[in-house]
Amino acid sequence: MSLIFKRKSVRKFRDEKVSDEKIENLLKAAMQAPSSCNSQPWEFIVVSDDEDKLAISKMHKFAKPAAGASHLIVTLGNLNNAKVIRMIEQDLGACNENILLQATHEGLGSVWLGFHPIEDRTLKLKQYLNIPDFCIPFSVICIGYPEEESGVNLRYDKSKVHFDKY
Repeated sequence: MSLIFKRKSVRKFRDEKVSDEKIENLLKAAMQAPSSCNSQPWEFIVVSDDEDKLAISKMHKFAKPAAGASHLIVTLGNLNNAKVIRMIEQDLGACNENILLQATHEGLGSVWLGFHPIEDRTLKLKQYLNIPDFCIPFSVICIGYPEEESGVNLRYDKSKVHFDKY
């Protein structure tokens, strides 16, 4: 449970490249996520080129952290592989969370930038990265070494817990 409590969104990164091995570990963790009917409808684009990261950082006002990250992991939902298409958002949400938790385990910072379901965002990303029509650009996850270290991040709020009925 300590990873869950330590994980937080990191938007500022040191100018230090993350190793290929750590990126592969993030992708391995992503692919361990549960999915509807075990369809595993995910695919990924790993972006490390500075020009590409800068372009993606300008695609919407909340995407700015992409410019300073070591790598971006673009998560895609492959509609051809999804057995239950209406569940693809849940499948990719679980996949993304695995990436975020593995990043924390690897000593990395991360932040999940939402693209789907906002059409102008997904269209820009789709065009820029030549994503085929059968794939939904779900999100961009920024990965890098955090500029500042963080401690435990407790958000438990007992007032939001209900038993048996609301």
